[in-house]
Amino acid sequence: MMKPVEQSEELQRMAERLRPFYLNLADHELYRSFETIEDLHVFMESHVFAVWDFMSLLKTLQRGLTCVEVPWVPSKFPASRRLVNEIVLGEESDVYGTRPVSHFELYVGAMRECGASTAAIDALITRLREGAVWSLALAMSGAPEPAYRFVQSTFGIIEGGKLHAIAAAFTFGREDLIPDMFRGFIRDQDARLSGRLATLRWYLDRHIEVDGEDHGPMALQMVSELCGNDPVKWSEAAEAAESALRARIAFWDGIAASLDIAAVKVLVN
Repeated sequence: MMKPVEQSEELQRMAERLRPFYLNLADHELYRSFETIEDLHVFMESHVFAVWDFMSLLKTLQRGLTCVEVPWVPSKFPASRRLVNEIVLGEESDVYGTRPVSHFELYVGAMRECGASTAAIDALITRLREGAVWSLALAMSGAPEPAYRFVQSTFGIIEGGKLHAIAAAFTFGREDLIPDMFRGFIRDQDARLSGRLATLRWYLDRHIEVDGEDHGPMALQMVSELCGNDPVKWSEAAEAAESALRARIAFWDGIAASLDIAAVKVLVN
């Protein structure tokens, strides 16, 4: 079990700066928009791209904080390299039942289990495996517009190349707030559908567990180590975190708008 993270003045200031964005996300209209399983499908078909590009943020951190080259040499971030490797272990090789699985693969499985389409995310992964650059693979995938814009914002941070900024976007911008109303909707739909949302429920509960007890505190330590006593790095980290949160709010706005359009189509038909 990790020791609690000591909240430095810099972390406290950053948390205060980002508080309005967290409040916006926690009370976002999106969570009040879910009425049917089809609404959940619309959400998951976009949100899966955020589950995927989260791993690209994480792998960028692993590449920057650890040594993945041969011959091996120790990196200069002893605390953060342990933290990022532990996070990678959980995100890329968690255990569901008796089998190892990444959270991304688990989410795609949950989509199939409840009847959501995986065509766009499958197309993305296929093109990436064939060697396409991410931007072309994304453009050709048929990703929903909100997901397309969100992934572009994520890779903008990645390609900025500043490790402390990437760490801040990862730590503060990708914290998944899961309101009780959304979890209640999933629970009720799962009961109605005889357990077809069981994998999604496990995924959501698992993220609450690891983000609160393990990954969240680990990530805060990582940001502190990377920024150190450099006020410029702390400022850049805060800007990256705010940018990531603005992108998440825009993402939620876009999905909510998609649900409104889908509802109108149902009424018209």
